[in-house]
Amino acid sequence: MVFATLKYELTDGIAAVTINRPEKNNAISMEMRGDFRALADELYANEAVRVVVFTGTGKTFCVGADVSTFETDWNTPLFRANTRLLTSFFNDLEALEKPLIAAINGTCVGGGLELALACDLRIAARSARFGLPENNLGLIPGIGGCSRLVKLVGFGRAKELVLTGEIVSADEALRSGLVNRVVEDAELMSEARALAARLAAKAPQALGLAKRVIQSCVSADLHTARTLESFGQSILIKTADHREGVKAFREKRRPRFEGR
Repeated sequence: MVFATLKYELTDGIAAVTINRPEKNNAISMEMRGDFRALADELYANEAVRVVVFTGTGKTFCVGADVSTFETDWNTPLFRANTRLLTSFFNDLEALEKPLIAAINGTCVGGGLELALACDLRIAARSARFGLPENNLGLIPGIGGCSRLVKLVGFGRAKELVLTGEIVSADEALRSGLVNRVVEDAELMSEARALAARLAAKAPQALGLAKRVIQSCVSADLHTARTLESFGQSILIKTADHREGVKAFREKRRPRFEGR
């Protein structure tokens, strides 16, 4: 398949998906949302796909939403529709009965980290950096970031990461349980492909069922948490603090939030 913002290659049962907007640090655009939806259809329908590996072009995995479009493309109805689209895509990834590996080659923040959290396994290059800095724009992680983060690192660390917007190193991400392993930058893709090849050689139905069983061990009320995240995001997009956050980002200064 051919996508405008993604590179896609299927070899020996391994679907390699590369986020490909290097000029924008692989930020998620409106067009990419459509590509994600088509990608999900491909991953579900194509029985030749046994394992999926996500990575990014260049030195960035994904920086999340394209902030440069917020004042033009992100009016409230469109924002809600696209939040639902991304939420649906990430939920579909999590529910896909095929292993998903995030090969995190660099900066992985905001929606980029939320994408990685929707994967089953995360391998990080040593230079990678992680964070959920949405509150710097007067927002919260709105596409599953909070609920998935809690499952991996616990309530205390999740609150710290979300409330402070802290950016952490790959080694700290490993200590927190955010990633499964850290490798040298030059070894990232070979390690990810080796792991993918191991998984591709296993019984696909067993892997799919294993994923479902493991996920069922977590609280069944995740839907409520994700609904609240999306609802909260749709409210926050209309606030003055959000507008101030975007303005400060563009002016390269600290935002001055007023609680409005």
